[in-house]
Amino acid sequence: MTDSRKINNVLEFDKLWNYNKPDETEKKFREILDEVKDSGNKSAYLQLLTQLARTQGLQRKFDEAHKILDEVESQILNNDINIVKIRYLLERGRTFNSSKQKEKARELFLEAYELCNETETDFYKIDAAHMLGIVEPPEEGLKWNETGMKLAEDSKDEKAKGWVGSFYNNIGWTYHDKNEFEKALNVFEKNVIWHTEKKSGDRLIIAKWCVARTLRSLGRIEEAIKIQKSLLSEIEEKKLSEDGFIFEELGECYLISGNKTESQKNFGIAYEMLSKDEWLSENAKDRLDRMKELSNT
Repeated sequence: MTDSRKINNVLEFDKLWNYNKPDETEKKFREILDEVKDSGNKSAYLQLLTQLARTQGLQRKFDEAHKILDEVESQILNNDINIVKIRYLLERGRTFNSSKQKEKARELFLEAYELCNETETDFYKIDAAHMLGIVEPPEEGLKWNETGMKLAEDSKDEKAKGWVGSFYNNIGWTYHDKNEFEKALNVFEKNVIWHTEKKSGDRLIIAKWCVARTLRSLGRIEEAIKIQKSLLSEIEEKKLSEDGFIFEELGECYLISGNKTESQKNFGIAYEMLSKDEWLSENAKDRLDRMKELSNT
């Protein structure tokens, strides 16, 4: 029996998500697609299709994602399946956003947010606010993130409350991008506490990385190095996947502190790992070129 067959209810397919491995999630969704369709639960089937489209978008298969979403759209016209329409709008918006069509994405996220006001769907309303925080300019984005965080904190839905960490992360980076590093550090440290309490695994690693990155921006290099090295030890101890961004940060920190040997070594490891990242290759070529140049390879 596959993992996909272990779900007890067709509406539980969201539990199959692994956002770090969309290809594997796609396979699991396709395994249960006919079963969900044959259940007669049209809402569940159309919701599953929106999530299948999301797996395509995360793999940067945007045409395939839109094709699936077209199928969903054709079946929600002139009906009142609000939850389906909300999830459709969110995934169509995410697909546009990932393919650098932010204005189209913004309109869809706003429509999803407003539609949620007509339903009791805290989780998706918060999701819409989260995405508006991403697509809007920094000041407006900060307002959306704060709105979403307040909704998450006040919600009676435990799943909706799970958004709090994401908002800490987004708000922290908004402050960091505005060069308000002390404010960013304060928010990122709260995020570490939140993820520690939740025992969040990989997301706790990322939260700690954000603290160390901000310490570098504040010129507190030795503290930043100490945290990044501790993360390498933690990843090894817990047998988690290696993270090229940690090596990149160590390269930057050692460069600032004048340790050329360690800087070159870490930039080399970072480049070897991160040059395989499709998103970075497409969107951050200068960053990859810098790693390669500073690794002296």
